[in-house]
Amino acid sequence: MTYFFIAGEASGDLHASNLIRALQQKDSSAKFIGLGGDKMQALGCRLVQHYRNMAFMGFLAVLMNLDKVRTNFRLARQALLEARPDVLVLVDYPSFNLRMAEFCRRHLPDTRIVYYIPPKIWAWKSWRVHKIARLSDIILCIFPFEPAFYAKYGYKCQYVGNPTMDSVRDFLATHTAERENIIAILPGSRLSEIKHCLPVMLAAARNVVTKYHPNTRIIVTAAPGIDDAFYTNYLGAKEELTRDTYSLLLRARAAVVNSGTATLETALLHCPETAVYHIAMGWFIGHLRPLLFSKPFFTLVNIIPDREVIQELIAHRFTRRNVEKELQRLLSEDSYRQDMLRSFDEIRHTLGSLPAAETAANAIVHLFTDRPDDNV
Repeated sequence: MTYFFIAGEASGDLHASNLIRALQQKDSSAKFIGLGGDKMQALGCRLVQHYRNMAFMGFLAVLMNLDKVRTNFRLARQALLEARPDVLVLVDYPSFNLRMAEFCRRHLPDTRIVYYIPPKIWAWKSWRVHKIARLSDIILCIFPFEPAFYAKYGYKCQYVGNPTMDSVRDFLATHTAERENIIAILPGSRLSEIKHCLPVMLAAARNVVTKYHPNTRIIVTAAPGIDDAFYTNYLGAKEELTRDTYSLLLRARAAVVNSGTATLETALLHCPETAVYHIAMGWFIGHLRPLLFSKPFFTLVNIIPDREVIQELIAHRFTRRNVEKELQRLLSEDSYRQDMLRSFDEIRHTLGSLPAAETAANAIVHLFTDRPDDNV
């Protein structure tokens, strides 16, 4: 069996690598090729392109890197036609992956298409549900409310468990730590978002330390594929950098987190947090938000329980003053912290204990034994 994976960012590389490992356990002769990162490559996946050359988010970023985007499509299409894989596995990254799925359907009709970790269409662009269902032989989702969402439109998807839950559970099985006077700063995984977010996050944390908590350390997490030297322009003499995010979150008393999967990781590691996110024309977008998003919340930590668990300082609300105020509250108000931690426990219970990669691998293998009517 030959599998062609497409993962366009760091989290996709991680989840794809776990799925590759699970597939290898079922078929040691399986071959893997695709677009992804170091973790996929370490497991023997032949990389056509690294995600560091693909992680462009937002219209302006795509427009400014249009030549690179076109090159990525060309490389992916050429490699797909040459490999003629049995299975195309798409990992999130919808704008690129949906176009590649259309190309595969048109030119390689015998290749089965698996969407592992489909885009969050339940939050916005819900009209994509029809395209995803039409192009996919099977949809493997990682949030327990997603099957009901697809069912509203007459489609099937399978909840296979949550890979972030798996990663945290595996980590906690071998790690323990006491909470320390540390503020964790998680500024994101893309250069553009780090440049926009990190200065504000640091300024707020520094003010909190200076005014209220002088014995508290500030530690920033570095993203995979970005050199330490990139961060030195932002860090003060007493501020630290780490690549061990989970260990940091296990020790920190509070965290300021760029919105994304990291907010869920932070919650599952029981670290009180606030989420931030920079959006160009933030005031304008912030006021249009009810029209753009079908969910009232932006972060997974609020979406999963469908209520506000953490403060979302998004768009026009992402200011130094707002981050400083919320960070001080996280550090100082014990009842606020405890309520948040109880909600984190509820999220963990909701996600359950299904091993995502193993369950997804089983579903993919069954593609070749189930009747066509059994699939999406």
